[in-house]
Amino acid sequence: MNERDRHARLFHLTGIVQGVGFRPFVYNLAERLGVRGWVRNASDGVWIHAEADDAVLAAFERALVDEAPPMARITGASSKSTVLEGFESFSIVPSHAEEGARTLVSPDIATCSACVAELFDPSDRRYRYPFINCTNCGPRFTVIADIPYDRPLTSMRVFPMCPECAAEYADPADRRFHAQPDACFVCGPRLYLNPGRDDLSVETDWLWSPGVETDPRPHKDRDAERARSDAILRRAAELLREGAIVAVKGLGGFQLACDATNEEAVSLLRDRKRRYGKPLAVMARSIADARAWCEISDAEAELLASPAAPIVLLAKRAEPDPRTAPPAPSLAPRLREIGVMLPYTPLHHLLLAEVGVPLVMTSGNVSEEPICTGNAEALERLAGIADAFLLHDREILARYDDSVARVGPRGVELIRRARGYAPFPLPAPEHAHVDVLACGPEQKNAVTLLSGDHAFVTQHVGDMENAETFAAFERVIADYERLFRISPALVAHDLHPEYLPTKHALALGLPTEGVQHHHAHIASVLGEHAEPGPVIGVAFDGTGYGTDGAIWGGEILLASVTGFERFAHLEYVPLPGGEAAIRRPARMALGILAAFDLLDHPGASFLRQRLAPGEEDVVLRMVERRLNTPRTSSAGRLFDAVAALAGIRDDAQYEGQAAIELEAVADRDERGAYSFGWKAPVITTRPAVRAVLDDLSAGVAAPTVAMRFHRGLSMAIVDACERARRRTGLSTVAVSGGVFMNRILTGLVLEELEARGFRVLTHVSLPVNDGGVSFGQAIVAWARRRAAEQGGAHVPGHSGKDHQ
Repeated sequence: MNERDRHARLFHLTGIVQGVGFRPFVYNLAERLGVRGWVRNASDGVWIHAEADDAVLAAFERALVDEAPPMARITGASSKSTVLEGFESFSIVPSHAEEGARTLVSPDIATCSACVAELFDPSDRRYRYPFINCTNCGPRFTVIADIPYDRPLTSMRVFPMCPECAAEYADPADRRFHAQPDACFVCGPRLYLNPGRDDLSVETDWLWSPGVETDPRPHKDRDAERARSDAILRRAAELLREGAIVAVKGLGGFQLACDATNEEAVSLLRDRKRRYGKPLAVMARSIADARAWCEISDAEAELLASPAAPIVLLAKRAEPDPRTAPPAPSLAPRLREIGVMLPYTPLHHLLLAEVGVPLVMTSGNVSEEPICTGNAEALERLAGIADAFLLHDREILARYDDSVARVGPRGVELIRRARGYAPFPLPAPEHAHVDVLACGPEQKNAVTLLSGDHAFVTQHVGDMENAETFAAFERVIADYERLFRISPALVAHDLHPEYLPTKHALALGLPTEGVQHHHAHIASVLGEHAEPGPVIGVAFDGTGYGTDGAIWGGEILLASVTGFERFAHLEYVPLPGGEAAIRRPARMALGILAAFDLLDHPGASFLRQRLAPGEEDVVLRMVERRLNTPRTSSAGRLFDAVAALAGIRDDAQYEGQAAIELEAVADRDERGAYSFGWKAPVITTRPAVRAVLDDLSAGVAAPTVAMRFHRGLSMAIVDACERARRRTGLSTVAVSGGVFMNRILTGLVLEELEARGFRVLTHVSLPVNDGGVSFGQAIVAWARRRAAEQGGAHVPGHSGKDHQ
């Protein structure tokens, strides 16, 4: 080529372009096309100086996007002419950090098929190495201390590479070229096994203590280290087969494991963890193994085996495969579904292969506390729960629960967004020149930080009910602000003055914006679809603080991203004892019977005769005198009450249990429906409750009652949307709130709305429950700030008052 035909361009790519093999990809692409120059990581993405003729540079530019590595997500690509420097080759140059610049960080990625093949290949030097990874898989977010993503800024900095790993790391043709967590038996993290009870003894060399974590770690003999690792795995598997509970250090925290076919072990785990009733997730070695217990569609199989590898909710088989051990009965009692995931780390693959049966893999914590991440922390907090601790010495820098998902009528639906999905941001509906922190709700908390073109919705934090979870909440905000160079100037929060996230927001000393809970639900859907509204918003859930001081939860709103009007809502009913009625649905049902003057209905006798001595008198006095008895329009509480009336659940062991079991028992073939009433702006529930009692007194079975209630409520929702359309002309409906995790109700509502010509918006990348609320808070706060900057444009319904 004539050098006079050679030109130079400077490329800048943003998105998830670090930790996914992007620089090796660029290097090999340049070699293939004959491009000279360099590529480097920087704090704001990847920069490339490329020199070639114009045709080659054009082909190079197209290929950067079209042929990018599978885990890369390019959100921005630009180029400009630059000075020709006359490079003789192409190289990867040292990373460059810039103050205040931002680059995105990849989620942790499940072990790829190539690494799994090497893991079980006796001829491979990483045969059975529990921390095998490459540029296409392994830890990312959980090992990063700061950007740019280079080994010295990760928890792998204390593991100096051996010559063989260093050679791979430096070889552009190798799959581990610049793979920051790259390691092997000689130079990488290692396993430990500590006993959790006095009658267990292990080899002294297997024990972890703080003293083993030297900086740097010494290199080890490969054969001796493999033998030690295998012995630890065999002993851990032996303990699991014997019915023990083993705490396993994973990617983003500890998991508590036991034999999922052993009812005694599962019951013991529930007792020790204080996780009563709530379903437990299972890890199966393969999709074939999972099929022995579950019905799995092609879409569900694809989701199970995806790089995110979430827990997937799957329908139980009517009869498990008789060739395999059946699941323990108490894994997911009284439910039609069970949560299943596949191994997503090499350690999981080795452990499942060694044990030979599916394992319960539940979060390593006492119920309602954050999962443990550190070895010393786990040994202290999980003492008395775990019989043994399978540890390693790679530090976890970000707490990271397993994600939970399912396949719905519109594709994948996230229920808990964490590992495999966060911290990848959602696109902001429009550029935000002011950084916004949205502190989220009290339950199922996740935080959102809105900055520029990105909305960073953090991984699931949890229910803000104790100091440990609040500390985790503060830590995750600090982590995201540091990693993504965000400095909030506006803080959004829930209206409830006693919520911990609200108190945190108000204590920061920054401008704040209070956002009503159900408005945030609808704004979250609008934000995902980059639509400003207005729409008809259907927000049905368990609890949300209303603008009138009542507890809302059955709301039909006319909403935009700036404001809302409460068009309709479920009838207010008493909530005797507040939280006490949520924990005991029988109390909720009794309060409704009293409010509707239905205590003497024959159908009410089944509930009343199950009440504790004196309970009815206490509850009725509370309702009559309005003592600690707030009003609520909550759809979730209505589900609870019907479940109690039908004899399905009097006491809830976990949030939403009664409603979940009401759905599980419903007879899908039943076509009847209970009628709700209308007295603007109220959807009256009294007629439906009376119809439930009529059926119960006539001996109608609970599955029939449950399905008639689902059908009736769905028609009441659709009817309210029709009334809103007639009044406003709006024909787009946004649906959100935890009640819509109910497959039956959601299916009925979406089908009927679409049949009537409505356009229906649902969540795409966020959970329908409170896990998406902070995103809606951020959208509202920014939209209101922008409106104020543009002259304080009038926002109809900003007060959230009822439509009359």
